[in-house]
Amino acid sequence: MRIANVYSNNIPAGQLIEEDDRSYTFRYDNDYYNDSSKSAISLTLPKTAKEYHSKDFFPFFANLLSEGVNKQVQLQIYKLDEKDEFGLLVRTAQYDTIGSITVKEVMNNDVGNQ
Repeated sequence: MRIANVYSNNIPAGQLIEEDDRSYTFRYDNDYYNDSSKSAISLTLPKTAKEYHSKDFFPFFANLLSEGVNKQVQLQIYKLDEKDEFGLLVRTAQYDTIGSITVKEVMNNDVGNQ
């Protein structure tokens, strides 16, 4: 299992989880979910549900990834398989993304601190 914290304008918005079977869960942070002034991170992940499950990588997060030559360069730099969208996301969406969303991987020793 791999976990990443998702931020909206540097505010914790939720967690993206890749399960061992390569299914995915996005879970809104309690405070973010309960704050009516905070908008959903995506139209496809509205705040009408606290948790979403998918057998495939969520299209919203896939759309944060580079394409074409840029993606190929990133895959080489980070030594990732082309199918490892989660791995590519956590390495490339930490600091500078289009829009307000950033994603940072939770390291194994940080899981208990969540």
